[in-house]
Amino acid sequence: MACGKEVAKEIEWRIKVEEDDTLKRRVVGFMWAATAGVALKLWKFVKKAWELGVNDPRKFIHCLKVGVALSLVSLFYYWKPLYDGVGGNAMWAVMTVVVVFEYTAGATICKTVNRMCGTSLAGFLGIGVHWVASRAGEQFEPIIIGISLFLLASAATFSRFIPTIKARFDYGAMIFILTFCLVSISGYRVDELLDMAQYRMFTIIIGSILCIIVSVIIRPIWAGFELFVLVTGNLDKLANSLQCCVAQYFDGSEASDEESDKVSEKELLGYKCVLSSKATEEAMANLARWEPGHGRFNFRHPWRQYVKIGASMRSCASCLDALIGCINSDNKASDEMKKNMRSISMKVGAKSASVIRELATTMRNMTKSSKLDILVTEMNSAAQDLRSLLSSYPNLVNAPSHNAKRSAQTETAPSDIPQAAKVEIPLLQIIQVVTVASLLIEIVARVEGIVETVEELSDLANFQPEKRVKSKQHSPDSKISPDQQIDEETDRTLQMV
Repeated sequence: MACGKEVAKEIEWRIKVEEDDTLKRRVVGFMWAATAGVALKLWKFVKKAWELGVNDPRKFIHCLKVGVALSLVSLFYYWKPLYDGVGGNAMWAVMTVVVVFEYTAGATICKTVNRMCGTSLAGFLGIGVHWVASRAGEQFEPIIIGISLFLLASAATFSRFIPTIKARFDYGAMIFILTFCLVSISGYRVDELLDMAQYRMFTIIIGSILCIIVSVIIRPIWAGFELFVLVTGNLDKLANSLQCCVAQYFDGSEASDEESDKVSEKELLGYKCVLSSKATEEAMANLARWEPGHGRFNFRHPWRQYVKIGASMRSCASCLDALIGCINSDNKASDEMKKNMRSISMKVGAKSASVIRELATTMRNMTKSSKLDILVTEMNSAAQDLRSLLSSYPNLVNAPSHNAKRSAQTETAPSDIPQAAKVEIPLLQIIQVVTVASLLIEIVARVEGIVETVEELSDLANFQPEKRVKSKQHSPDSKISPDQQIDEETDRTLQMV
């Protein structure tokens, strides 16, 4: 019996050891699998981040600029004379750099000016309210401070709903509320309120000025230039979408399936960028007004006019969207019906696209085009021919109807489709062709609206005649001007976009 118990215990011990080894292997395998999964996800994240920076190196430059600004402002802690001058309030300069430093120079200048103005105004008002409240006695001091805090905070908050203030001074109003609350509430318990407010405003102003200097001097990214590139690029996309849409509908049989898919992805749907760019254009236009003159853009450059150009482009793009929706409807017109309007419709689309491309060239070169009037005249002439063809289209409507009736009468076998339905199908097909032609005429009218806004921009920005600029650019002794450098930078940015 003793031997049997010993054998049983030995077998039990072996089983437990084998189970422990299996459990350890499973745990180790799970840990290796989890580590490999985390490493793989981290590698994918680093790869995407690197590709993002390679596609737009300005993002790397912006990160370096933020690091430079923070390193410079940290000298208030590391250098003892500066630290003795501001004391523990040096942290406000560091916080200012972190909060106000933005990607574009216009956004940085906007936030720094708003922060300085809001902090200064709130600081002076807070000190004034504290002085009045302290003269009223201990009983009335908290009442006066509380009432002033309620009134000024409510008024500043309401001002943020006003469109003009919200567009340019929303951040300043928020900083005003924050600073006034800090000064008013802390002033009730702090004796040396004037010194505290003075040091804080001093450090905030230093941090704000440092942000402006770094943002403007070290490879600046201008919001106005970004707006300029966005609007001119959208003009090219709108022109390509319009011409490709008309060509694909009236002459789509000549292209292969692969070419059709490529056009559909890159060019045909480019107009959607125009429809979705309203918020970006308005934000960039508001920030561009804070920027100093740079390149060919003066300090008083009419940036708001680019918003009007974008609105006119969206009006044209919405009509183009309706045109594409009509083309993609279930009721497809036959090739015989398209043949009657193919040549003139494609001419209208090509002429309209040429006008839009010429407008993009006019804005990109900042010159008054010498052939824009000719292109607009040709576009209107082609639209008038299409309009005349539409007025005579009732004569063409009867032909498909009579053909449908004649084919229905000559059928010997009974048909599952009634004769009225056969007549209705050609009518629906005719309606699609007529609708496409009508939308093309409407697009021509909206392209003229884009022409008017661009011509207004050329007058406000004092665009030079095209011949004068060409003579300067082609002079043999001329050097590379800042304008030519902006043109090269525009081409590089458009390639990245």
